[in-house]
Amino acid sequence: MEELFTLLKELGYTIGSCESMTAGLFASTLASMPGASKVLRGAIVTYQTAVKTDLVKVDTDVIKRYGVVSEETALQMAVKARVLLGCDLCVSVSGNAGPDVLEGKPAGMVCGAVADGDRAVTFTLQMHGSRNEIRMKCVEEMAEQVKKFLQK
Repeated sequence: MEELFTLLKELGYTIGSCESMTAGLFASTLASMPGASKVLRGAIVTYQTAVKTDLVKVDTDVIKRYGVVSEETALQMAVKARVLLGCDLCVSVSGNAGPDVLEGKPAGMVCGAVADGDRAVTFTLQMHGSRNEIRMKCVEEMAEQVKKFLQK
């Protein structure tokens, strides 16, 4: 996370997050760094589906067709939350931390996206471990995905 923080600072970019499974853990981890207010604009925790649709305005048809744990949903979360938060880029994540199958998707399945004003990328990962281990690994992966996005 420290590398991401430094990179964002160097580029003069602000970031926001739209988090479901991680429940704000990405933003909280970034906020623990001194000077975080220079880069962290805010976060929206969309743990329940209604928050995704009612607040962030994720299309209900997308959720019905692909599920909340999908790249399609994560893409809309990142794109729409970026505008709501007024940040340069936004990272999103929706997944199944377990222990049970959700929407036919296994525990540990994570879908996310990174978006700026011009482009967006999505990712899907399969993680293993306890609920909280998966959530922590997911935050690390979110930081990696944002760094990768910024280096292209």
